[in-house]
Amino acid sequence: MMSNVEASAVEVSRLSHHYGARRALDRVSFRIARGEVFVFLGPNGGGKTTLFRLLSTLIPVQSGDVSILGHDVVREVVSIRERIGVVFQAPSLDKKLTVRENLACQAALYGLRGSALHDRQQLLLEQLGLTERAAEVTEQLSGGLRRRVELAKGLLHDPDLLLLDEPSTGLDPGARADLWEYLERLRSQRNVTIVLTTHLLEEAERADRIAILDQGKLVALDAPDALKATVGGDTITVDVDDPYGAVEILRESMQLEARVVDGQLRMEHREGHRLIPQIVDRLGGRVRAIHLGKPSLEDVFIAKTGRRFREEEEV
Repeated sequence: MMSNVEASAVEVSRLSHHYGARRALDRVSFRIARGEVFVFLGPNGGGKTTLFRLLSTLIPVQSGDVSILGHDVVREVVSIRERIGVVFQAPSLDKKLTVRENLACQAALYGLRGSALHDRQQLLLEQLGLTERAAEVTEQLSGGLRRRVELAKGLLHDPDLLLLDEPSTGLDPGARADLWEYLERLRSQRNVTIVLTTHLLEEAERADRIAILDQGKLVALDAPDALKATVGGDTITVDVDDPYGAVEILRESMQLEARVVDGQLRMEHREGHRLIPQIVDRLGGRVRAIHLGKPSLEDVFIAKTGRRFREEEEV
C-alpha cells in the first residue's frame, strides 16, 4: 500500500477493473487528503462510475489496493461502510413516503434510534432547508428538494467521507448552486471529505483538485488552475477551410504546431494576440473565424487526449 494512509481519506494504488474483455480502469493511483473536495471528471465511459462503485464498496476490487479512512477496502468493508455516506446518481427515495419517513428508513440501516436520531434529523432538516417540508410526500417535491433529501440520507449517520455520483443530475442552476454552497459549508465546518464524480466542467472548477479520467486511465490530477496552467499561454481556435492543409501551411511557414480537433485548428501560445495577425496572413481566405481565449478544463482534456470533452460526452 501507499504510505501515510492514516493522514489520507482515500489511498488508491494500481487499481484496475475489467468487465469481461473491456477494461474500465487501468492501473489508477491517487491520494485524497482528509477535508478535501475532490472531483473525478470524465466523459461517459471514462471510468468514473466504476471507480465510484469501488470506493463505495458496491463492487469488489479485482486488482490493486484501496484504503478508505485507514481501512482496507477488501478486509475491513464493514468499518468503511460505517464511516462513509453515499449519494447515488439514480434516485433512492421512496416517493410514497414523506421526507421524515425516508430518513427513518435510512436510520434503521445504521441502527440509529431515539433522541440521537431525532436530534440528527432535526439538524439536517434545518441545515438543508427541509424543516417545513418534512411531512410532505417526496413525490410532491421539486428535483432540487429531492436531491437535498438524498443528501440528508447520506449524512444521517454523520460520515467522515461523503461520496456523490453526479450529484447535480436533474438540477437547475439555482439548485446546483445551493448544493455546492452546502457542500462547501459541510467541509469547512466539519472537515468532511467530499468526493464526487461529474461530467460538468463548470462543476469541477469548484474542487480543490480534479482527477481527469479517460478510457480508464488517470490522464491528469491537480488543482483546476494548475491543470489549466499546463496548457501554456492562450488558446487559439481557427475555423478554416481544409484544416489539415492549414496545419501544413502553418508548420512550414511559421514552424507553428497546430492540431485538428472537431474540424478546427487548435493551438496554444504564450502571446496568442500577437500570433493571430500572422495566422490570418498565412492562411488568407481559408479563415472563416478565429477565437482567442484563456485555457479551460476542456483545453486540458484536449491536450491530454487529443479530443474534445463535449464530443466524448455525447458519444
